[in-house]
Amino acid sequence: MKRVTRMLPALVALVAATACAAESAPVPRPHASIVQAAAVAPTPSPTPTSTSSGKKIKVGIADITPMGEKTEKVGVGFPIIVTFDRDVKDKAAVEAVLSVESEEAHEGAWRWVSARKVIYRTKTYWKPYQKVLFTARLSELPGNTGAKNVSRRFAVGSKNISVVDTRKHTMKVYRNGKLAKKIPISAGKGGLIRNGVDVYLTTSGVHLTMGKKAVETMTSSWMGVTDPKDPRYYKEEIPWAVRISDSGEYVHQSAGYYQYLGRSNQSHGCVRATPAGAKWFYTIAQRGDVVKITGTKRKLQWNNGWSYWQLSYSQWKRGSALKG
Repeated sequence: MKRVTRMLPALVALVAATACAAESAPVPRPHASIVQAAAVAPTPSPTPTSTSSGKKIKVGIADITPMGEKTEKVGVGFPIIVTFDRDVKDKAAVEAVLSVESEEAHEGAWRWVSARKVIYRTKTYWKPYQKVLFTARLSELPGNTGAKNVSRRFAVGSKNISVVDTRKHTMKVYRNGKLAKKIPISAGKGGLIRNGVDVYLTTSGVHLTMGKKAVETMTSSWMGVTDPKDPRYYKEEIPWAVRISDSGEYVHQSAGYYQYLGRSNQSHGCVRATPAGAKWFYTIAQRGDVVKITGTKRKLQWNNGWSYWQLSYSQWKRGSALKG
């Protein structure tokens, strides 16, 4: 189903890990308060009067990612990730009461990735510096009249798009269409094959930034090496770490080895940068910023983190429960 949302009023499966895998679990998606929807204008989504099975639907929302406008600004690639509190059997009925409105007109679609999770992605990147409103009219579902409608408003920040060339060993960061900084980097060196995948290679494709830490602990435990006496063992505190996948890839400050930056690929899969470059990138990074990586033979999988832009829009729409 093709959807072009109206404009709002102006003021309104894991893949093989890389060796940079952090000690902590995959980037947390913090819970923010979900507010009861105020008066919201009608949306283009159809409202179901009955389900395909004729049964009542009882469902609520457990989590919405990312955070709201008062907590963070998001990048132009950001997805809206909705997790329900139980398995959704009639996905079409539930999807029909979900709407996304924005100040700048856009086209987008939902894709179900599990029985409890649905994700919204736009056809092209969001336009920067605008507000986007997500609304779930749960009370309109048959048999769910006691539920509260929920909404969340997002604030899109600057248009940050970084291009990492692993062959030229550079990262060019563009802000609002202009080159803001060129940073020497060192990407994955390759050479460690696990289940047919070279896990020491950085994945090529369109990544999104998922979170960041001023200091991230990275260890060799991902490959079963936990004995400090093992020559492959490592446990390092890495500064200015910006996560870009679920398989442990980051853009971060190189832990020494500065002689390789801008010259050769020597990392375990992450994008290592200069101290000044990594700190600057960390400072400007918003969740949902675009990081395009080129030059390696390892392809980024679309479900590795927030890598949803790896699918074409026509492929993406096939995951919607609303056909036509």
